[in-house]
Amino acid sequence: MENQSSFINGKFSKSSVDKLIVKDKFTLKEIAQISLATNDDVEESIVSSEKAFQKFSKYSSGQRYELLENFFQIFKSNEKKLINLIVQEAGKPISYARSEFSRCVETLRFALEETRRVGGEVVPMNFGPSTGRQAFTSKFPIGPVIAISPFNFPLNLALHKIAPALASGCTIVLKPSPYTPLTSLLLGEMAIEAGYPNGVLNIIICSNESSEVLVRDERFKLLSFTGSPKVGWYLKSIAGKKKVVLELGGNASVIVDETCNIQEVAKSIAMGAFLYAGQICISTQRVFIAENKYEEFKKCLVEETSKLVSGDPRLEETIVGPIIDRVHIERILSWLSEAKKRGASILIGGELKSESSQILTPAIIEKYQHDDLINCEEIFGPVVLIKPFSSDAEAIELVNDSRFGLQAGVFSNRLDFIKKCFLEIEVGGVIVNSIPGFRVDHMPYGGVKDSGLGREGIKYAIADMTEERLLVF
Repeated sequence: MENQSSFINGKFSKSSVDKLIVKDKFTLKEIAQISLATNDDVEESIVSSEKAFQKFSKYSSGQRYELLENFFQIFKSNEKKLINLIVQEAGKPISYARSEFSRCVETLRFALEETRRVGGEVVPMNFGPSTGRQAFTSKFPIGPVIAISPFNFPLNLALHKIAPALASGCTIVLKPSPYTPLTSLLLGEMAIEAGYPNGVLNIIICSNESSEVLVRDERFKLLSFTGSPKVGWYLKSIAGKKKVVLELGGNASVIVDETCNIQEVAKSIAMGAFLYAGQICISTQRVFIAENKYEEFKKCLVEETSKLVSGDPRLEETIVGPIIDRVHIERILSWLSEAKKRGASILIGGELKSESSQILTPAIIEKYQHDDLINCEEIFGPVVLIKPFSSDAEAIELVNDSRFGLQAGVFSNRLDFIKKCFLEIEVGGVIVNSIPGFRVDHMPYGGVKDSGLGREGIKYAIADMTEERLLVF
């Protein structure tokens, strides 16, 4: 068992009385105790970040590139340790943990490339009252960043905040999820080993009350938050004048029309709905199927779902691992029970694998009500809803009938329908002939409506972390 604390100003902070217990999400055994940050730690994280910014923000793009290259190499050399830690503290199946590590490598590589591209533009001026003048813009780092990352991608979603900050010349204080703090603490140590000045990257493990103190503090110039809509929009309301980027959740939809290979689509959707027990913000939650293919699809989806292996995330064959916490198991089971009372039909799953485990068996639901919580909220669990539609217009209407709008999948071989979906579906991204869970790390990623504000993706995050200034001469 490890005993750790926050990593602030280049070192671990002193031990405190209040402790965070980190458990293996499958065995439920304690793997670490971490001292929660004191008020003094919170203040030091801000002061050291602000002080480091005065130095780091003046580094050339070449210096930033060299440091990030060092960090990149150190990160890659810790592959096995990081993957095993993701499996332990996040409960992520090992095959998917490897995938996350591979994505992290790409995230850092994209950031490394973008380090040399942070620039401005020439502004035409040689006409009218500005005849004889020239002008150009340049991008400057915005200032210290406060970032809050979730448990489900403890490495990659942390790096989606850290990497663009390091590339653009910003310092950053990261508050990781209390479920998965250990991977982030390693990133803090790697930054010092890579040669970054103390305070450029601080990792703070703190209470929700301390998190609010950080978010309210005007010394930070940007809040970058990934997590639940309820928390995200609340933090925006207390963030003051700072810029805010929110990557929130959703109840992602898929449309399946009559032109598809139903067997292949069902296989893809089973994985998209139940991988990592559905604990992904773009996990497939609602599926709308052309009514003349509905029964065929339903049969295929049940068959494909029954093939998925649930259990120990350390086993290569496991697809559905544990739910992150017992409180979320109780929430999911409560929502399912309420929907069933109101007429919903559970075709398969929706039960604890054993009373002592945190494994929920994948559930497929039909005949649910519009205002059932499993439909109108983000379930963040191994549950998928299916429903037939009778026209293209109805399919799009069903997708849009949600307060969320992150990404949607459209399985179709009709170009006219694909175009119509892109024009009319209210989401941040439409993914054709694939699940809404598709994401590569350089693309603009984010939602509309209650699913967020702004976009992630290295280039887009750098744009948020810099401000443009104009020179006229």
